[in-house]
Amino acid sequence: MLPRPKIIKKIYLDHAATTPVDSRVLASMKPFFSEKFGNPSALYGLGREARNAVDDARKTIASLMHALPENIFFTAGGSESDNMAIFGTARAHAHKGKHIISLAIEHHAVLRPLEELVKEGFEITYVPVDKNGLVSSEAVAKAIRPDTILITIMFANNEMGSIEPIADIGREILKFRKANNSIYPLFHTDACQAAGYLDLDVEKTHVDLMSINGGKIYGPKGVGALYVRRGVKISPIIFGGGQEKSMRAGTENTAGIVGLAKALEIAQALKEKESIRERELTKYLWGQITKNIPEIKLNGPEIGESRLPNNLNVTFKNIEGEAMLLYMDEYGIMCSTGSACTSESLEPSHVLRAMGMSYEMAHGSIRFTFGRSNAKADIDYLMKYLPAIISTLREISPVNSVTKHPKYK
Repeated sequence: MLPRPKIIKKIYLDHAATTPVDSRVLASMKPFFSEKFGNPSALYGLGREARNAVDDARKTIASLMHALPENIFFTAGGSESDNMAIFGTARAHAHKGKHIISLAIEHHAVLRPLEELVKEGFEITYVPVDKNGLVSSEAVAKAIRPDTILITIMFANNEMGSIEPIADIGREILKFRKANNSIYPLFHTDACQAAGYLDLDVEKTHVDLMSINGGKIYGPKGVGALYVRRGVKISPIIFGGGQEKSMRAGTENTAGIVGLAKALEIAQALKEKESIRERELTKYLWGQITKNIPEIKLNGPEIGESRLPNNLNVTFKNIEGEAMLLYMDEYGIMCSTGSACTSESLEPSHVLRAMGMSYEMAHGSIRFTFGRSNAKADIDYLMKYLPAIISTLREISPVNSVTKHPKYK
């Protein structure tokens, strides 16, 4: 393997895990940490100033989603938004049915609440995805039953970048409702990965609930939002004061909320330009990998319209992904083996397993995700060391050692 250079560059290729805070976002937040620190529930001027900032942020986010301000509820992040949507909807409508439809490739912020709801007597149907991590709207429609009250399907997958046909699924749900003269099933989408790249218009997607997260769009961590369509009832999961129309107790994180709105505004304004630029980087990296490293496999859809433009997930055969991450970190290269929220687990990606990949192959998967600061020079630096790292790991791989044994020849 190549020697460690004297000067280590920092190459961040894990933007699906989190993003740095945009300087414009940080500037919008700063006054609310010390100068405009009032509690938005207070009646005096300092409190009203904070309340106005929260209200303005709500209006900004609503306009970007083609929603009304009263449809937007602020949370402590994407996971809470997902939990609020799933637990809140299921418990508020359990008297109408206890069947929910989802995908096995969902983020754990969706899968774990569904597992908990099973303990409360709910039944979950996981509609299969194809080898690219995509579900068909027809398959979802076939899974709907008279007692189905909720469908929760992610807008874009955090590991594969697979973009699900949310609008098509929404139309199928509308057909079912019309044919059965019903408001069910309600439709939720986790749009945390989609917010920086896809149109979040809730009218075009036909969703009833949508979750977003500040940390994925160059905003602050620990803040998110949930869109809830007018007339859709959900039960609160955090109790206390009357904040957020008594739907989410706790003093509002004014600085975070302001930052979330600014980040989403910037992300939606840049999405087309950045999508083109980052897709070119993704294509360039894939081209360099295929040219220089044998025994590889692209995971998820081909690089194009069905895949987030910044995502490249590759299996390098006969290596351990975790070992590869440690070796790359020695050269200042940062990426991921899958979902950042489960990075401490040694189990292979549940997404890859749900897509039909073997346990051994799934263990060798690496996710590279680009962001606004990346350029071709970052890829050139990565490729200076990646082939040698792979070669070294394959030489010491237990899998490789077994297949080289005389009985396999």
